[in-house]
Amino acid sequence: MKIWMKFLFVVAAVLLSLFLASYVFLALFGKSLLLKQLGELTHKKVTVDEFVLTPPLRIEIKNLKIEGLLKADSILVAPSMIKLCLGQLALNRVIINKPDLFFERKLEISADNQTNSALPEKKPTQATPEQNAEIPLRVVFVRLEVKDGKVIFIDKTVSKDGLKLVIRNINLNMSNLYSFSSGKITSFNLKGNIPWSVGQEAGTVEAEGWLNFSKKDMRVDFKIHGIDGIYLYPYYSYWVDLEKARIEKATLNFDSNIHGVNNNITAECHLELVNIVRKPRSADEPELKAERLTNKVLDLLKAMDQGKIVLDFKVDTKMDKPQFSFGNIKMAFESKLSQAHGGIEPKDIVMLPGRLLEGAVKGGSDLSRAVVDGFFAFGNAIKKAVVDPLIKAPKETKVSK
Repeated sequence: MKIWMKFLFVVAAVLLSLFLASYVFLALFGKSLLLKQLGELTHKKVTVDEFVLTPPLRIEIKNLKIEGLLKADSILVAPSMIKLCLGQLALNRVIINKPDLFFERKLEISADNQTNSALPEKKPTQATPEQNAEIPLRVVFVRLEVKDGKVIFIDKTVSKDGLKLVIRNINLNMSNLYSFSSGKITSFNLKGNIPWSVGQEAGTVEAEGWLNFSKKDMRVDFKIHGIDGIYLYPYYSYWVDLEKARIEKATLNFDSNIHGVNNNITAECHLELVNIVRKPRSADEPELKAERLTNKVLDLLKAMDQGKIVLDFKVDTKMDKPQFSFGNIKMAFESKLSQAHGGIEPKDIVMLPGRLLEGAVKGGSDLSRAVVDGFFAFGNAIKKAVVDPLIKAPKETKVSK
């Protein structure tokens, strides 16, 4: 019995010594270590106003700034003392207060005036022995919270000044997030608001579900309601002329139920036009053919779904290489047109306003394809402005550098 007592005493003394050593190390070098690690990770200038360590082991980082990428009022970190003594970095709780995250997408122009999409792919460089020996940092976030966050995304590929998209009031709760492969399930829920224009009602973003990164399984419900179609007009202006269509306001809702097993992901998507406002026309102003046909098409689509304008489609992709394809959107829209009835000839159904009419006077099949592309482009606007920033944010940041 005395031997066991001595053994436990020795173990406790060793653990206490390790803890005290870790505590002293963090108190003396914690701030400089944090700046060094974040600087090497982001390749950007990093500043911190205060690095406060309080017993038993709680770290508070005040006014963290990563140039051109992130700033946060404060970050509270509570590491696990036991796992820290055992050489593992497990964070029982991380609270990030009022972070602002910045992303910018630019077109890169080469010497021959070609955009980055046309540039040849760079051959991968051979890793040095030092790089091969490098071991990624293994971190466990038992609980991660983001309070009142903001994401600012500027897309300069659509215009010179860029289209700015902001998601405010972001609140995120996540549990069991690992930086390495683990069999545990990561669960999360997220809410935020999108203020489109001054005086306009803000849209809402919600996501909730779980992921198993080890087995590549997932189940997520994703919603964006109150999408301002006019605000996103730069994305689809090539296909549709809102002035000729006399469309003043258009609001959409997007819902997606995402589920996957063994890396095979299926997203059941629902896109609905919930509000459309037409610009008033004076009594002496004639009704253009483009406007008249637009009204007929909208009335026809409403009649098919009890007064609603909806489009349901499915996306199949991979969890480790997510891709959002609009091929199924085209098929769904073509199928819907083929089911339409209402005394409108097929060649008239596809004659939507704006630039879709340019050069579209011959060949019914060409007309049909042109209009499907127009509707496809509007969906593509939602993808570029909202989905890409959430899914591919790290990649976009790298491109803009």
